[in-house]
Amino acid sequence: MGFDSLLAFAFAYLLGSIPFGLLLTKAAGLGDVRKIGSGNIGATNVLRTGNKGLAALTLLLDLAKGFLAVALVRQVFAANDPALLFAEAGPVPAAALGAVIGHCFPVWLRFKGGKGVATNAGVSFGLGWPIGLAYALVWIGLLAVTRISSLAGMGAVMAAAIAAALLGYQQYGPVLIVIAALILWLHRANIGRLMRGEEPRVGSKG
Repeated sequence: MGFDSLLAFAFAYLLGSIPFGLLLTKAAGLGDVRKIGSGNIGATNVLRTGNKGLAALTLLLDLAKGFLAVALVRQVFAANDPALLFAEAGPVPAAALGAVIGHCFPVWLRFKGGKGVATNAGVSFGLGWPIGLAYALVWIGLLAVTRISSLAGMGAVMAAAIAAALLGYQQYGPVLIVIAALILWLHRANIGRLMRGEEPRVGSKG
């Protein structure tokens, strides 16, 4: 990884590490979201506070930080060297990875953050709107059918990696595969509950 890529990764990590779910619930007087439900700082757990608007805002902000990390890095670095847009280990993929890792392991919260699904949605749109569209369609479709947030999220992250390979964004395939592997690993407890038929559905208190 070159110096430009390291800078891009560091910038995206810091942006991705902003814990919007925690900040919003505290600002709304709802306490520490890490002490309810799954203990996660993402939108699904914010929904367990009963505030749907706050959960939606958390989702949008987590998505936005992923998108902005990639878009801003592309603007700064690729403007002077268009070849960087096609580099598998260049600043743009580094920013994609940094944003997701920042959300999942934020330095401000002793590296205990969320699971990266919404942030990776923003990253996918930033890498290429067809990737983001595939991500969104699978995520929303699975969520509508199953009402299981974890299953929808895991399906979406895998769809993004496949979409990159099929839709002309092969340079982003490797980083999306790495991100998918990370997010699946962070969902290992959810996978266990899914196999046992115990995974809670959206709207439940579990």
